[in-house]
Formats: sequence, structure tokens, C-alpha cells
Amino acid sequence: MLVLGLDPGLALTGWALIEGGGGRVALRDAGVWSTPAHQDQGRRLLSLWESFGELVASQAPQAVSLERLYFSRNVSTAMAVSQARGVLVCAAARAGLELHEYTPGEVKQAVTGSGSAPKRQVAKLVRLLLGDGVPLSPDDITDACAVGICHQHAAGLHRALAAGARR
Repeated sequence: MLVLGLDPGLALTGWALIEGGGGRVALRDAGVWSTPAHQDQGRRLLSLWESFGELVASQAPQAVSLERLYFSRNVSTAMAVSQARGVLVCAAARAGLELHEYTPGEVKQAVTGSGSAPKRQVAKLVRLLLGDGVPLSPDDITDACAVGICHQHAAGLHRALAAGARR
């Protein structure tokens, strides 16, 4: 299964295409979509919509995964992230893709085994799981990889449980 992991943001949205199967995960490709700060908000959000559509059309992922939004102290940042996230959720629905959301703790748990792991540990284990092909920066790419890995692990568990239930 090919999963598109997303780390939404208005300035930068990290994305990662994570392949999985047989208990293994691999990075197909990753990057960021950036929107210029000088553009009006509508154009920036439209740019995210278009970038998402281009990637989905060329790579055909079966599912999209992203973190559930959590509130931070910076309300203006939270609003921008929620708007970018909304555009991506809508674009996934428009493309007919399954959408899966995970809390930050669930993502950390899936990657490191600890739901309270520090960001640096998550990044280290993402590189361990996916290899040296994971770009070292920006963090948005590593975060998108982690969300994609989380869904691959969750999907594998669901498949195993379904197979056990059929027996």
C-alpha cells in the first residue's frame, strides 16, 4: 500500500510517500510544498490544493494520513495550519482517497514505541526505518514520514486482525 503522509502548514507542508507491506516500510519520495508569504491567503491555499492534486495524479497513493490538530499557544499559527489542513482534507475527499488521522502521541508511539518521545528521537527512528534517503531538513518532511509510517503500522495491524477474525 502507498500512503501519502502529510504535515500541513501554510508556509510549508511536508509530504512523504511511504510504501508498506509485509511489516516493512520504505520511502518512495518526499518533499515540501511552500507558499510565498507575500501571496494572499487564498492563493496560498489554492497552491496547496493544486500541489496535492498533481502529486496524487502522478503517484496514485491509496490513502492519506495526517496528524490531528492540537492547539498551541500561538493562535494565528494554529489558524493557518487548520486552514491548510482543511484544504488537504477536502482535496483528499475530492480525490476519493481514504483519510486517516492520528494524534501526535499515536504517531510517536508508532515510530518510537513511546507516545511521549522527543522530536529528535522520532526523527532518528524515521531515518533508521526508512534509511538515508530521508532529507535532513526541513522537519516538515520527517514529520510527514512519521505520519505515513504510523498509518502503515496501523493498516498492517488492521489487516492482521481481519485475517485472524476470518479464521
